[in-house]
Amino acid sequence: MVRHGKAEDRTEWARAHADDATRPLTDEGVKKMKQVAKGLREVVPEINVLATSPLVRAVETARLVAAAYDNLKPEIVEALSPGIRPDALTAWLEPHSRRSTVAIVGHEPTLSIAVAWLTGGGTKPFLELKTGGVCCLEFDGSIAPGAATLRWAMTPKQLRALGD
Repeated sequence: MVRHGKAEDRTEWARAHADDATRPLTDEGVKKMKQVAKGLREVVPEINVLATSPLVRAVETARLVAAAYDNLKPEIVEALSPGIRPDALTAWLEPHSRRSTVAIVGHEPTLSIAVAWLTGGGTKPFLELKTGGVCCLEFDGSIAPGAATLRWAMTPKQLRALGD
């Protein structure tokens, strides 16, 4: 699970734009996410499926991750939209259970709620991913509430250091 990179300020964006869904990454966010993606590739050498929320900042982040993985094509997935219930993500993930590595790009608190759902079956988050942060869940079989194990979580700073 990858949280999108640093985006334009929500309040400032709202002054000139009606739709928060179009809020992009900042130039700094793009630069840092390129390094995060390089670091992610050091930890996760291969991604089989790359999915993203339809919001611009997540799509841009997914494209940066895709570039680090030889231009893997991101798939837009509505179940990764902010505020979507974690069972919608579980339903989307289930057909991909035979794939070895699925990366998803999304938002907080939706990702943290999904981690709580997939690891413990509840919806009370126990971690928060910083912008550009990543965590890895592992499934030993079917994808269901409580079926995942949290293998690791890394901050963007840790991933950028690996990408240098």
